[in-house]
Amino acid sequence: MTTVQLVLGFLINLAVALLIVRGIYYPIKRNKEYMLAFLALNTSVFLIASLLGGVDLSVGFGFSLFAIFSVLRYRTDPIPVREMTYLFVLMALPVIDTVLLSQGSILAMLIANAMIVLVLAAVEKGWGCRYEQKQSITYEKIELIKPENHDRLLADLRERTGLPVTRCEIGRIDFLRDVAELRVYYQQSPVPLAQREDLPSRAVATTETESLSVPG
Repeated sequence: MTTVQLVLGFLINLAVALLIVRGIYYPIKRNKEYMLAFLALNTSVFLIASLLGGVDLSVGFGFSLFAIFSVLRYRTDPIPVREMTYLFVLMALPVIDTVLLSQGSILAMLIANAMIVLVLAAVEKGWGCRYEQKQSITYEKIELIKPENHDRLLADLRERTGLPVTRCEIGRIDFLRDVAELRVYYQQSPVPLAQREDLPSRAVATTETESLSVPG
């Protein structure tokens, strides 16, 4: 691979990665937590794959390196399924670009990149998927956790949190303090929960975990 091919491939790969991260991923959830990881891994894999294409190494070694990146997954902090999917896509993208670029197939590379972007855009926006998030909450109206008060519990959670709560699960119950740990599920809010100012002090959000994509 020549220097011109390397620079051209890098610019195309970076442009497509930015389009995916900033144009498709970010507008849905507006979560900046993984954007650095997406772009850094995308760039790193592209440069490593370009290096592997210029030395006499087996294809199996290249796949092994890609598998190592995939297995790591930042095991200290589990990644939600949606973010993991984008991570894999942005890791596979530079490998595809490098292989096609080394073959001199710039047109094929552009077509492959366009297909990936179109599929992601169609799934994220064209199908109208809604994202259900779950949040752990310490709840003090313990009388509402009874099965017969389930509808009242959901209505109270919607009113006090301002979130479109669809369901909830009851976890640990502390009768000494009259509180219960709830896991509430709600449709993706355009404003991240951490930025909301109207969350009541008695309904305390403790941890945010993963988001699930459900048909809508």
